Amino acid sequence: MNNLKKIGLTALGTVLVASSAQAADITMSATSKITYVGADNGDDGNGFSMSDSITFSTTGEMDNGMTITHGIELDGAAIDANSIAIDTGDMGTLTFVGGGTTGVITQWDDLTPNANEEANGVPYNGTASAVDGGGAQTHNLFIYDYTITDGLELKASYAPSGLTAAVEGSTEYGVKYTGIDGLTVYAAMGENNDAAAGIDNVNFAAIYTAGAMSVGFQANDVDHATASSDRDTTILGISYAVSDDLSVSLNTSTVEHESTTLDDQEATAVSFSYTSGGMTVSGTYGSMDNVGGTGTVDNNAYELNVAFAF
Repeated sequence: MNNLKKIGLTALGTVLVASSAQAADITMSATSKITYVGADNGDDGNGFSMSDSITFSTTGEMDNGMTITHGIELDGAAIDANSIAIDTGDMGTLTFVGGGTTGVITQWDDLTPNANEEANGVPYNGTASAVDGGGAQTHNLFIYDYTITDGLELKASYAPSGLTAAVEGSTEYGVKYTGIDGLTVYAAMGENNDAAAGIDNVNFAAIYTAGAMSVGFQANDVDHATASSDRDTTILGISYAVSDDLSVSLNTSTVEHESTTLDDQEATAVSFSYTSGGMTVSGTYGSMDNVGGTGTVDNNAYELNVAFAF
């Protein structure tokens, strides 16, 4: 954590003493999506919703050679994401996230391939997430990306403490290996100190792609300071590109609880995604047993999206 702080302060300090920036490049993109969701044992009300995203990005090179990118995403009437990335070149990229993303553990909570949603991604009503606790707070944190060597990358994140909302700072580290053709391996570990009872997380994932097919395996370990609250999650996913426009996938996940009062949560989902020009139609149908670890609760859920990118 101290090394991460030093790298961040060094990069930030260098930017602050740099002279004026060169002319900046400004880009804008937008995505609009209509979604319909439902579940067999859920609310029978209106399942339609809309999400709209407009992203603005300004990139400029400083006189010292660093590249600064400020990105803002508007979703509806609110700012959904806001960040400043400082690309130092050989020293890597330090990003300060005002809001809209998470640290390494939650970013890498399920990396298995899917055409639309993870196995537990549709609204089963009460679904326990694949990584309980996951990363720490999702705003005002630092993320650092660095290429160690060809095929090996480092990602780290640090979320400072925030009085009662975050008892201590939380640090997470991850490495990504792509040195073997078709194979990508991820490994991450970190702590979540948002509460007095801290959480230690370990994630491991491997994805292999051969032609149109991708197969992935992931294992997540969640160690709670609170007694009988640990979880182990196993995730499998396989996707196949039927054509340049159509992809399908099958995903499963199993959450094993340390608590003897909870049963293993098991989910299976099938997804598809079809793209034509700037329009994408995607959907998922999933089935979950023992939702949230409750042995008497099983459910089926579904999601359908129509998205437009321009």
